[in-house]
Amino acid sequence: MKKLLTRLSLQFFDSIASIGRSQWNRLSGVDNPFMRYEFLHALECTGCTTAGTGWQPYHVAVFCEDEKTCPVAVMPLYLKTNSQGEYVFDWSWANAYHRRGEEYYPKLVTAAPFTPSQDRRLFVSQEQDQHSIYAFIVEKIKEQAEILNVSSWHVLFPEKHEHEQLKKLGIQGRIATQFHWYNRGYESFDDFLQHLNSRKRKSIRKERHQVTEQGISFICTEGGAISEQQWEDFYLFYQTTYLIRGMQGYLKRSFFLTLAETMSDQLFLINAVKEREVIAAALFFKNSEKLFGRYWGCREDRQFLHFETCYYQGIDYAIAHGHQSFDSGAQGEHKIQRGFEPIITCSNHWIAHAGFAGAISRFLEEERPHILAYQKDASRLLPFKQIQS
Repeated sequence: MKKLLTRLSLQFFDSIASIGRSQWNRLSGVDNPFMRYEFLHALECTGCTTAGTGWQPYHVAVFCEDEKTCPVAVMPLYLKTNSQGEYVFDWSWANAYHRRGEEYYPKLVTAAPFTPSQDRRLFVSQEQDQHSIYAFIVEKIKEQAEILNVSSWHVLFPEKHEHEQLKKLGIQGRIATQFHWYNRGYESFDDFLQHLNSRKRKSIRKERHQVTEQGISFICTEGGAISEQQWEDFYLFYQTTYLIRGMQGYLKRSFFLTLAETMSDQLFLINAVKEREVIAAALFFKNSEKLFGRYWGCREDRQFLHFETCYYQGIDYAIAHGHQSFDSGAQGEHKIQRGFEPIITCSNHWIAHAGFAGAISRFLEEERPHILAYQKDASRLLPFKQIQS
């Protein structure tokens, strides 16, 4: 039976290290690579999440009266001074504040930084009453928001159950779409292709053949075996991808090297090789059931190289290793014709200003049917012989 807690306390921490690896992972687990201590701590200790980057750590830990050193719940939280690296776009909200002479930043954000992957965000001990803990955190976040004079609190890409819990507690809900691939028990990539209509099947085979015809081959290296030179090449490609768009990559070389030391079991790297030279690389994360395609870059742009490195090689890996799904990241309608299905993702938003809260609520109500209609229309474009539910 769940404990009913009457006396709780909540603390904010400016570093996840103050909570500690064992205490954090005891509640979060390590199956989700982007919520485990090692990932979040690597972002902090390498300077990727700091006040200077607009991601100041402000993590939450909840304690009960009979155990003041061992938290019963934890939650990632950041004091944000921009909206970069979030993937739930609120630029128009910030502009609306600016036009009215109000400050939208700072704001509070619960998320996996720079990572649009949906999963749990609030981690509560199984011995505790989850709803009571959620309600307590919401109450304390609102109190702290007033003290800090922040405009809002945003929970980005929570799992559906959390999304609904927060909505019941008055934290407005928003939806969006991503494209994920699902393993329907395929025995091989060719088996997967057999489930597609003839035209799309031929198109994908043609794309893969053209990459091979260019003399490009692929090497898959598990995290612990990735060499220093492979990391050097990968990071050069990663930064080049951003520089082409006139931007700087969010993540530092030291961040990736730290992950290689602390959570290599959840990484693998795909290298594209031509004439013994690495020309592209894609870094993937994984857990027992799912792949996550996250970072990619290339030395030279070649036809269909991105699709092969980031999508088809990932599908190959998922089938070979029995992973049930493949989250290839945000956006990308070009994924539909390659068998990636449109799914609904969630976020929750609390706005302190009553007037803006009402306006945003109306916007979200108007936006929702358009998102659902888009998902339905996109599903009709899937290349399967028969759309699989």
